[in-house]
Amino acid sequence: MSATLVAVVLSLFSAVAYAAAAVAQQRLAARTPDSGVLRLLGSGAWWWSVGLNAAAALLHVAALKYGPLTLVQPLGALTLVAAVPLGARMAGRRVTFVEWRGTALTLAGLAALLVTASGPAPDDVLSVPQALAVAGTTMALVGVLARPGTRPGLRHATSSGFASGVASALTQTVTVAATDRSESLLSGQVIVVALLVAAFAAGGLLLSQTAYKGGLGAPLAVVTLANPIAAAVIGLSLLGERLQGGAAGLLLALAGAAVAAWGVVTLSRATPQPSPESSPQPSLEASPEPSLDEEHPVAAVLALAPGSALNEPSLLPRQPKPGRLTPL
Repeated sequence: MSATLVAVVLSLFSAVAYAAAAVAQQRLAARTPDSGVLRLLGSGAWWWSVGLNAAAALLHVAALKYGPLTLVQPLGALTLVAAVPLGARMAGRRVTFVEWRGTALTLAGLAALLVTASGPAPDDVLSVPQALAVAGTTMALVGVLARPGTRPGLRHATSSGFASGVASALTQTVTVAATDRSESLLSGQVIVVALLVAAFAAGGLLLSQTAYKGGLGAPLAVVTLANPIAAAVIGLSLLGERLQGGAAGLLLALAGAAVAAWGVVTLSRATPQPSPESSPQPSLEASPEPSLDEEHPVAAVLALAPGSALNEPSLLPRQPKPGRLTPL
């Protein structure tokens, strides 16, 4: 089995795990929109999503060992493709035609990128000064995009994508340097870059959790697009990675990237219509089925928006007249 095929298979399993984690994070963020970091640390559902992210990250690290950044990172768009049926399953609906079309476009674009970005296993690494320069630039950019006071949304998603892409590029340096027999496993380069990986991976996770408070589609699409952009810039400019096929390969890669981006945007804009079974009926006897997010029937009452109840006169016991008993 070639190194490219191994990288593709590992990236596929990693994307499925990341998609499951993203759906879990979005559901948790929708339930507790005002929760802070300390409350998340005490949530079992959040730790479950962290475990899924950790498993996906390990598979991603293994893929980076066998494939270049220009190949592995664009395959991260498969996360959004996998999240479509998972999210539809959790919402109790069917995948719409628009979502199928976005999935087809994304897969077609990735197929074109797969042809041009396939190459030998990586062997170049970032030096410590290069890693620090990349980290400093990324931190400044993330600080501007996710500055305090901004509303959670696409800016936080962009920051999360950049942080995750840089973490992947640094992870490849750690993986290649740690498996190189010429140097010690605990060399200064490996330790410094590993600490940067931990910082950017944790930052990307928290930024994505904040971005998902506004929904899953658009933030996940932005994360999916920003991640390979950041990694590809590092791979092409600092790690000596090249696209196959010369000028024709470059044009094919640009066309594939455009088609894949079109598919990702289509998926992010898809607004599925509720099924007839789940739509509310005007009949007084029809009782709406509980949502998948409700953990107890009382949650339906507690979730009412303020002012949604009708103003009705309160029922008071009839007061007896002086000297008379109240009739039963």
